[in-house]
Amino acid sequence: MFEYLPPLNEHNLPYPDTLHPIVVHFVIAMALFAFVCDLLGKFTKNPRYFEVSWWNMCFATVSIFVAVIFGQVEAGLAEPYGRAESVLNLHTILGWSLSGIIAAITGWRYILRNNDPKSLPTAYLGVGVLLTGLVLFQTYLGDKLVWIYGLHTVEVVEALRDGVL
Repeated sequence: MFEYLPPLNEHNLPYPDTLHPIVVHFVIAMALFAFVCDLLGKFTKNPRYFEVSWWNMCFATVSIFVAVIFGQVEAGLAEPYGRAESVLNLHTILGWSLSGIIAAITGWRYILRNNDPKSLPTAYLGVGVLLTGLVLFQTYLGDKLVWIYGLHTVEVVEALRDGVL
């Protein structure tokens, strides 16, 4: 059965480069921008910002599931070592959690939007602060996996294949 799968390249992937970071950057940007638009809408009293925020959260919700799928595939092929394994496990758990959290916040936002599209309760902004913190921490973990531990970099993959790590 494995002979039908494409061979792994120098990044230990069946495709040219990692796709998870590409997709996840959309999620990061959309979630953070949605929060900024909510703040702008609340303080400027301009409901157009709430509309922009709503659509950003919708697309972030869809995109995070795509990011998690690619993240799972790439994490499974990463062959983490030592300290990288615990960071990868935390990053994975938080990624799955964030997919549910963002979906729940988007659902709440849908209800708020249907009730009154021109205002937003302060409690929602508080949840936005928490979401921003989680997204930034998740970004830190992902950066650590790439820039500190070098997962899917050519040098680390070669070291793993040669038995150095």
